[in-house]
This record gives sequence, structure tokens and C-alpha cells, in this order.
Amino acid sequence: QVQLVESGGGLVQAGGSLRLSCAAPGLTGLTFNPYGLYWFRQAPGSEREFVAGITKGGSTDYAASVKGRFTMSRDNAKKTVYLQMNTLEPEDTAVYYCAAKFLGPPRILQTQFRNWGQGTQVIVSS
Repeated sequence: QVQLVESGGGLVQAGGSLRLSCAAPGLTGLTFNPYGLYWFRQAPGSEREFVAGITKGGSTDYAASVKGRFTMSRDNAKKTVYLQMNTLEPEDTAVYYCAAKFLGPPRILQTQFRNWGQGTQVIVSS
């Protein structure tokens, strides 16, 4: 189980932007590199859902609801992945979680993960 720490959430108006970060303090740059990294989110009363994923090689995939608005990137030297969220909508309000899978694909089911961190809260006001 890779320890991941999410940050960067907050309150923003609709149309605004936020950048989330997910760091892996327990890994070195070399051991971080092979992991696929993912963002999921869970809104109140809803199931946790896939948002974005990035592979070891930098290939990305996005949920249809965020495609064109969100961009995921990784910095292996900093052992960190980012989720740049633009043109935010009230429907993006959720707790955002990060997950990692060794040699993972660009998209993955949340059932692949049993343990989750605290996440970071994003609230988009209308």
C-alpha cells in the first residue's frame, strides 16, 4: 500500500480553477516512476467515481464529465501528481482522493483499491 497525501482543495466559485496535488512521501523518485496514479472523487450520497489517471509513461485518461476541463500531470522527481481543474462547476463538488497501482493502466475501477486516504475537499459555489 503506497502512502499518498492529497492537498489543494478549497472553496471556489463556478468557473474558477484549483490545482490538486498528491504526493507519495514514502517512495523515492525511482520507485514512484512505475506507478499508475489516479484521481477519484466522491460527492455526498454518491459512489466514488474515477476522475483521471496517468500511467508510468504519461498516458492519461479522463472521465467524460471532466474531459477538456481537467488536466492530470506527474512530476516523478517530486513524487507528485497534479490535477489542474479549470472551469469548475458545482457538480465538481466532492472529496477528491488519490490512488496508485504498480504499472497501472490509464483508467481503473475504484474497486481495485481497498484503502483510501483522507482526500481533499473541493467545494464549487454557484
